[in-house]
Amino acid sequence: MNPEARRLVDRLWTYCNVLRDDGVSSLEYLEQLSFLVFLKMAHEVEELNAYISDPSEHQHILPTTPEWQRRGWRELVDVDGEPLEKAYTALLTDLGHRAPEGEETTLSLIFNRARNRIENAANLRRLVSDLINKEKWYGSRTDIKGAAYEALIARSAEDTKAGAGQYFTPRVLIESIVRCMRPTPYDTITDPACGTGGFLLAAYAYILSEYAKDDIPDDVYERLRTGGIWGTEIVPSTARLAAMNMLLHNLGDPTGKPLIKVGDALAKPPSDLASVVLANPPFGRKSSLAITGVGKKDSGDREDIAYHRPDFWLGEQTTTNKQFNFLQHIGTLLTDRGRAAVILPDNVLFEGGKDSAGAQIRRELLTNYRLHTMLRLPAGIFYAGGVKANVLFFDAVPDHREESDSPRTDRLWIYDLRTGNRFTLKQNPLRPEHLADFEKRAFSPEDPDHSHREESERFRVYETGPLLSDPAVNLDIGLIDPATSDSVSIPELTASVASDLRAALSEIEAFAEELGVDLTMAPED
Repeated sequence: MNPEARRLVDRLWTYCNVLRDDGVSSLEYLEQLSFLVFLKMAHEVEELNAYISDPSEHQHILPTTPEWQRRGWRELVDVDGEPLEKAYTALLTDLGHRAPEGEETTLSLIFNRARNRIENAANLRRLVSDLINKEKWYGSRTDIKGAAYEALIARSAEDTKAGAGQYFTPRVLIESIVRCMRPTPYDTITDPACGTGGFLLAAYAYILSEYAKDDIPDDVYERLRTGGIWGTEIVPSTARLAAMNMLLHNLGDPTGKPLIKVGDALAKPPSDLASVVLANPPFGRKSSLAITGVGKKDSGDREDIAYHRPDFWLGEQTTTNKQFNFLQHIGTLLTDRGRAAVILPDNVLFEGGKDSAGAQIRRELLTNYRLHTMLRLPAGIFYAGGVKANVLFFDAVPDHREESDSPRTDRLWIYDLRTGNRFTLKQNPLRPEHLADFEKRAFSPEDPDHSHREESERFRVYETGPLLSDPAVNLDIGLIDPATSDSVSIPELTASVASDLRAALSEIEAFAEELGVDLTMAPED
């Protein structure tokens, strides 16, 4: 990390520790930091306008109506105590009104239903004057402000009590996946479960590192920056962080269309397709809603309200397994020659027997898509402890396929990074060198169509025919030591349940926030 960015992270994170004593969690601190940094950036833009004589060339982030004259950051820096708290609360309230449908902007997304969670006026004063006001945000280099914000998100992921880790995928893994996918400026890139935007930012950073700015036509770059990369996030507070994260990395515009869509990506067919999909869907096993094609329920699933998704692979059959539904959704998101990389837990590879939803989905993936590579990940790299996961790399194949035609997947290559490897988040974290052999063997730049791959102890190939002849289409294969994929242990089961509970709590809190209900209020006797 840039030394200047590290300095900024250390200053801001130290203050997070101070606010914890006031009951402000790390995620809540990041949210408040986002509000204040946004207001400071708006102020810096107005300061720059003072040096531009032509008003038509002025930029504005906050509203420009008469009642907004002299409002914003200047309301906060010259006061303290109760007037500061009132001014900040009023700003958030006035900026937090929901924008009319179709008129949403990055600003309206970030401030939607915003609330002041820093009740100690003295601490708010220190945050405004001693930290935010002394830094340049709008004019500072992206690698400083963006990297600092990303690092703060990474540190907040360690706050397991707040459930922050569920939104965080290890950046080492994200960057490796992006290097394998090799996105270009001409791609459209999305993540349907984007969390704080890690995959989207890594894809953008990769493009900027691989292509000189002069080699990208202005219109192509502007399309990429303002709409070619987007994500969907179901939790409003997390979507807020993602939008701010993108903005600090120069993706999107404050007054432009938001690049983060707030809502359930599974609720309806996608309105926009992408040539690259990168995702790590939530690890919980069940969704509170079934996703349906026509209406016939999969045995054992709950009789819940159902979405109508006739575009899903299952047709009349349904499942409440979120990973299966995200996998189908990602398939529908891809353009004709689109490509995807998705992180999924082990159960997706084997769950269900003959004719089950899982078997049908795996069969569809092998038959009508090109599932060319699978990376079997070791335990200990996610904040949800004990999770065993895999990265599935697959491509959409254009043109209609007849039932008599050969499967789109002719061979499946599997790399075992799991056997013999055990990582921890702090003492022995996953590092780039651990993924170097996989990247070299599976995604060599000299072998773009994967036609010259060679087997090794960890990297082996499997013919599709035998896989499809199995009624359950079991893909739990490719490990040097199959014992590393045994049934779920008690610690893993406990971690899975805890992850589900954290996810459910987050959704309840988000719903309560939408309704304006304060969950911290104790019920009366």
